[in-house]
Amino acid sequence: METLAKLFGGQARVKIMRLFLLNKDSTFEVEEVVSRSRVTKANCRREINALCAMSFVKQKFVIHEGTRGAKKKVPAWQLDSSFPYIDSIRDLLVDPSLLLREDLAIRFRQVGKIKLMIVSGIFIGSDKSRADILIVGDKLKKNIIQQIVKGLESEIGKELDYVVLDSVEFKYRIDMYDKLVCDIIDLPHEKIIDNGQLSTYVSKK
Repeated sequence: METLAKLFGGQARVKIMRLFLLNKDSTFEVEEVVSRSRVTKANCRREINALCAMSFVKQKFVIHEGTRGAKKKVPAWQLDSSFPYIDSIRDLLVDPSLLLREDLAIRFRQVGKIKLMIVSGIFIGSDKSRADILIVGDKLKKNIIQQIVKGLESEIGKELDYVVLDSVEFKYRIDMYDKLVCDIIDLPHEKIIDNGQLSTYVSKK
């Protein structure tokens, strides 16, 4: 993220560009960009103006219905699909290897003892995955996991599908051939944390 921030003019711009790149058909108002990217409103307005000036995004207007049926136009922005370097920038900003190199294991070390952590989906460039992150452990701090995931979403520019299970539930789901868990295990993925216990259990099934 740090290298990309220097290249593209700051972390705020990288986050906002990723948001539009990964949601190419969506239209965002300022408040939505601020919330999804976790940048300040001042930074958001400055970066959107810059991206609009270079035709990376285009301005549109959405209609809001106010009190007593009054309607007003509110500015919003969408990725401009005619931007000539869009594919090249997408390949660079949404490079799964860059996301993995940010060391997800370190980010999640404060949530408790994780026994197994698997990433797929956006992290390996697959659109067939059932989830982006699977975390298995005991006495995990789910509220902190949620905060970390929200932070990742703001950097990546996309909502993440994640699953958190304790060891007992994970084994139960494996025994019952739960489709979600089995799909995550069977489809392409990367193991970020693996203490060996659960992997051995899975391999015996």
